[in-house]
This record gives sequence, structure tokens and C-alpha cells, in this order.
Amino acid sequence: MSDALARGWLVAWIVWSMVPVGALVLTMIHVVTGGRWGEVLAPALRPATALVPLVALTFLGIALGLDAAFPWAAGVGAKPDVLRLYLDPTLFLLRAAVTLVGWSVLALLCLSGRCTKLVAGLGLTFYGITISLVAVDWILSVEPGFNSSAFAAGIALDQILAALAFAALASPPSLDARGASDLAGLMLAALLGVIYIEWMSYIVAWYGDLPPKATWYLKRGETPWGAILVGSLILGGVLPFLALLFAGVRRSPALLRAVGLLVLIGLAGRLAWYTLPAYGEGAGPAAAFAVAGLVALTVLSMVLSRRLARRVERLRHA
Repeated sequence: MSDALARGWLVAWIVWSMVPVGALVLTMIHVVTGGRWGEVLAPALRPATALVPLVALTFLGIALGLDAAFPWAAGVGAKPDVLRLYLDPTLFLLRAAVTLVGWSVLALLCLSGRCTKLVAGLGLTFYGITISLVAVDWILSVEPGFNSSAFAAGIALDQILAALAFAALASPPSLDARGASDLAGLMLAALLGVIYIEWMSYIVAWYGDLPPKATWYLKRGETPWGAILVGSLILGGVLPFLALLFAGVRRSPALLRAVGLLVLIGLAGRLAWYTLPAYGEGAGPAAAFAVAGLVALTVLSMVLSRRLARRVERLRHA
């Protein structure tokens, strides 16, 4: 597998997987808490949750191109002690396998109606533990040296926000004005959480003034990455936030579709900003493959999601 293809597939997979995993998390939260919002959003969240096993299957593309996507896997860019203790290819793949298989099992339990409050609570605990590991593995370890204690929480909120934005974009028939208002409130809360964590992480890094963190941010402030970040923040953060302040937007499924699309575009740009600058001159070809991979995964999702959900629904009522 060529370097550009492996790197592009990693970025595309990270962006695309946000919605299915976020849908799974929201589904488990609803099992624990209940509420009308979960019932209203179920027509959008259930097909997305059905894609979690596909998220696990398509990770094979990353495993096959591990040396190209993660330079440390080829012994480049990380300290030997870190490589030995954590960034080891076998341990990396083991953590990914445990996480993805666990998430897939939870998704099947949710879709088949076997996810009780106890199972959902344990599942959310499992998710909290695993996301704290794989968020670093899959994104930050592309360029070892930078770390943030809040990064995993930020990615978890990104996944939840992505699933809510997808639900707004899909606009299920059950989404009336009241349901749209509930969804808008959830999106606004998730958006504020994402903005807070991202801003505070930057402030802490800026005050810390540590060379590895400064280098990481400075590289991503260069052209064109700085412009991509600003554009992503405006499209996926500022504009949706301002729009959701208006009651007319919050009650309109049609306007929420536009807000959801903006959020997803901004999220994709920010995730690309995390990873692509690490590849230097190879970032351009990787970005082109990322766009192609994201289109392919989206088309595959549209074909399979509802088919998978219907099959699981039949098993649920068997």
C-alpha cells in the first residue's frame, strides 16, 4: 500500500467513523436515561449504529498500511522507550481490536434490544476507557511528542456532536418542531463542550510553553493549515452556534439540516488539521486520497446502513 493511500485512508476512516461511534454512544446514553429525544432520533441513530461493525472491518485498511500511516511503526519519530512501552505495533493493534470488537458487540446488543440499563452503563464505562487510549493511538500518535489530557474527552464529544449533526442532516420523519428543538439543544450543548475543551487545551499548552507542544501547534499554524483551522472553526463552530441561538432555527428541521452539514464539514476539516500536517510534503496526496476514501465510505454507508438495521430489526422480533 502506497504511503499516500494509507495516510489518506487513516484520515478518511477517522472522519467517517465519528458518526457511527457517536450514534452508539447516544443510543447507550438513551438506554440509561430515557427521554423523548432518543425515540425521535432513533430512525437516524439506529442505521448509523448498525455501521459500527463496518468501522471495525474497515480498520483493516489502517492495519495493512500501519508503517506508512504511523512513522513510529517503522521506528521513526518516537523515543525508543516510548516505542517499547506503548507505541508497539502489536500492542497498538491489540488495543484497536479490543476496542472495535467491544464497540461492535455493544452496537449489536443495542440494535437487537438486548441492551439493558446495566449493559448500557457498563458499555459507556468501556467506551470511556477505550476512547482514552485509541484517541491518542489513532490521531496524536501520528506525530508523537504532543499530548493533552483533555484530548480523548474532546474526541468523545466530537463523536457525539457528529452523530447529532448527522441526525439533523438525516431529519427523520418523526422530527417535528418539538423534536427539532430537543435536537438543537443537544447539538448546542455538545458544540459548547467541544469549543470549551479545544480552547482550554490551547490555553494550557500556550501557558505551559513546552517545546513539543509549541512545535506541534506552530506546524499547524503554517499555510495552508492555519487557514483550514480557521475555516473549520467558523463553518463548524461559530456559524452553527450563532444559528442555534435563534428559536426559529431550533424548531425547523430544514434549517437544522444546514446546521448539521456545517458541523460535519467543520469537524472533517479539524480532524484533517490534526493529522495531515505530520506528513509534511506528503500531506497533499494524502488529502486527495482522504477525500476519495471518505466519499467511498459514505456511499458504502448509505447502501448498507438501512439494510443492516432492517436485518437486525428482524432478529430483534424473531
